[in-house]
Amino acid sequence: MIYDVIVIGAGPAGLAAAIYGKRAGRNILVLDTSSISGGQILSTYEIDNYPGLPEISGEDLAKAMKAHCEKLEVEFARGRVTSIVDKGEIKELITKKATYETRTVIVATGASNKRLGCPGEEELSGMGVSYCATCDGAFFKDKVVAVVGGGDVALEDAIYLARFCEKVYLIHRRDEFRGAAVLQEQVKASEKIQIIYDTTVEEIIGQDKVESISIKDKNSGEIKRINLDGVFIAVGNVPNTGAIQGLPAQNEAGYIIADESCETSIPGIYAAGDVRTKQLRQVITATADGANAIASIEKYLQK
Repeated sequence: MIYDVIVIGAGPAGLAAAIYGKRAGRNILVLDTSSISGGQILSTYEIDNYPGLPEISGEDLAKAMKAHCEKLEVEFARGRVTSIVDKGEIKELITKKATYETRTVIVATGASNKRLGCPGEEELSGMGVSYCATCDGAFFKDKVVAVVGGGDVALEDAIYLARFCEKVYLIHRRDEFRGAAVLQEQVKASEKIQIIYDTTVEEIIGQDKVESISIKDKNSGEIKRINLDGVFIAVGNVPNTGAIQGLPAQNEAGYIIADESCETSIPGIYAAGDVRTKQLRQVITATADGANAIASIEKYLQK
């Protein structure tokens, strides 16, 4: 069987593409590595900037998108794509258990959490080191934690954890945050959040669990130790492109080069969502990419 479109990934970009593709009458398949669709938004406690759905949780938004796909009878399959073979008008997608043929491909594999790379991070991952406050925060009720980062996610994590943690250290390597002004105001207004600027985490310390962290003041060079129970790391993302061979051209950071049309360097292959080069990586821009990718595919297939 040859599909019109195969979407790799079932985050907001992939699900939006599936909806638009199905409504366009295309034979479409969504391939994902997980049985639970949604991508990164599954770990988002609250999404307050998606139009018309204020204060919706990431999990609920993901469920609503998946339900929309199911109503349209979109076909889903489990599989980790390891290679894309360009055979001109037909592309082959190779997984461990199967090979799929399609006329077009949408790469919507998203991005993953970036690591700090300091001693103790990997060793204590899952034992006090976390990359998802909404997933693991409940384990730290009435405890002391640190959030590392300065963007929207770090600020949101600090605000969320302050609801039930005894204290939250917010550690940022710069002298000001990059996150939204409204989030910065909430952080600064919280009595439970202590902001530490111009500081890096040098080591995460503990035996069977996190016990403390070593931090360094970038200006004075002074090193201090803070006793705490958990460390939540929110220092950005890296694109999920490393495991797939045959991808279109990428930039130095590994993001697939594509503009708003989602067209890549290989005709018939498109990139949508957080995996492509873009200014803003949010749910709304991911879903827009899904729609744009299908619009571009329609022009391509009609040729």
